[in-house]
Amino acid sequence: MLRILIVEDEGLFRDMLKISLSSIPNMEVVEAVSDGEAAIEAANRLKPDVVLMDIELGSEPNGISAGRAIKEENEEIGMIVLSAHKEREYLNLIAKEEYSGWSYLLKQTVSDAGSLVRAIEGAAAGLVVMDPSVVNGMKPRSGSVTARLTPRQQEVLSMMAQGYNNTSIADRLVLGTKSVENYINAIYQELSLNHDCTLHPRVQAVLSYIRDST
Repeated sequence: MLRILIVEDEGLFRDMLKISLSSIPNMEVVEAVSDGEAAIEAANRLKPDVVLMDIELGSEPNGISAGRAIKEENEEIGMIVLSAHKEREYLNLIAKEEYSGWSYLLKQTVSDAGSLVRAIEGAAAGLVVMDPSVVNGMKPRSGSVTARLTPRQQEVLSMMAQGYNNTSIADRLVLGTKSVENYINAIYQELSLNHDCTLHPRVQAVLSYIRDST
């Protein structure tokens, strides 16, 4: 059972999140609060698996600041940033080497149960998961390492960034799971990932994808 803390200042949307999550098996909303200070207190007290955090809370600390404060005290807590923005400046807030267990989800995507579940499960597992519409709008920057990947490798990496596991990628691309594993290993090699790093290679690959895209 994944225990979830909701942080959202709009009462109607907060209630909608609670209703949406209550219909998903193996997920439990442990509390719902409306501001950053209450979020930090509740996270420290309840130790949820995941915090679903609005990026703009109408007061300080905002969602990113509150999320960082929570992660500093509870590194194992997954953090999902809820936003209405696709702009690069917002994505850059979580595309940093020291961050894992962060997901970025657009508010309009919350009604898509599949995307919501992938974001929650990915954040809980320490991965980095991006909103599908954000990922679909990304293009590798010319001259970047990601741009050197083959079209199929880029497709696999984009699905990794959306939180799909290997089996789901295989199903969606009509490939064998072994083929997907081979593509992922080739991606890791092409990106020259640091296997001595504390971050999982999948996290490193997704962070590279975000940084190398426009």
